[in-house]
Amino acid sequence: MPKTHIEQHFSGSETVRDVVIGMSDGLTVPFALAAGLAGAVDSNFVVLVAGLAEVVAGSIAMGLGGYLAARTEADHYQAELLREEREVRELPKAETEEVRAVFRQYGLEGAALEQATEAVTRSPQVWVRFMMKEELGLEAPDPRRALRSALTIGGSYVAGGAIPLLPYLLPLSIEQSLLVSAGVTLLALAVFGTFKARFTGLPWLKGAWQTVLVGGLAAGAAYGLARLVSGFGH
Repeated sequence: MPKTHIEQHFSGSETVRDVVIGMSDGLTVPFALAAGLAGAVDSNFVVLVAGLAEVVAGSIAMGLGGYLAARTEADHYQAELLREEREVRELPKAETEEVRAVFRQYGLEGAALEQATEAVTRSPQVWVRFMMKEELGLEAPDPRRALRSALTIGGSYVAGGAIPLLPYLLPLSIEQSLLVSAGVTLLALAVFGTFKARFTGLPWLKGAWQTVLVGGLAAGAAYGLARLVSGFGH
């Protein structure tokens, strides 16, 4: 018997993108803030409280940003849908020619071209969906996408932000807490990059290295800026 070919495609790209956005910022921004404060104060408690406040504020801001982005995408799709419905109704000849132009890009000509065009334009609903996808490159958004995106980004930010702050709960000096925080943050970035690579198809080592490099550079730049600003206060 012939073997059944089953194609496996990853379908959670939007969720992974939201996790990446929230987690990467959550790992780097609170670490940079805590590291900058560690150079200005001599209290783990002060660093921890300030870091927690940033995590709360950052998760809300990031989640709200994700919500508004998803809502904007949905509103844009709805506006384009209404425009296509109006053009199909009021300008059928021009829209039919646009359907032909799309099929010509796939190499159809002659009778095959006319049959494909007639099959699409026979139903206004199919016609509009075809134009939305093939002409504009737009897919109908999930109506629950905005809230899910906000919760995913915000939750990922909290999860990421907790990691660099945990060492400041330990009975260590401020310098020791900073070193441990830097170590666990880089380790978390490497693990996060490995899992991200698993879902995006990259080699795991490349994914881990890229995430550590980008996250480390971002955290280092933010840390340097925080130290510079805190230096002006002395």
